[in-house]
Amino acid sequence: MAYAVIRTGGKQYRVAEGDTVQVELLAGNPGDKVKFDDVLMIGGDAPKFGTPKVAGAAVEGEIVQQGRGPKLIVFKFRKRKRSRRKNGHRQSFTAVKITGVKG
Repeated sequence: MAYAVIRTGGKQYRVAEGDTVQVELLAGNPGDKVKFDDVLMIGGDAPKFGTPKVAGAAVEGEIVQQGRGPKLIVFKFRKRKRSRRKNGHRQSFTAVKITGVKG
């Protein structure tokens, strides 16, 4: 089964056809098609490695969901200084279902 390593949002993901991955927020609505041209490797029986990208390779997908992750609490505390700071953060994400690996 062919798989690929793609780079998007400053991170790398190992994907195969049929996988659903959560990536950094992409523009678009659920049902829209997306194409990842930043393919670093195509794996399988005859793997291809890019320097840094594999020429002519692309991974296609479909946006399944736009959402936000769980709330993370950021609490900063400086001992003996009476300093405390509490902050919350929810990271936005896009869930993408991989429909094809070409290369």
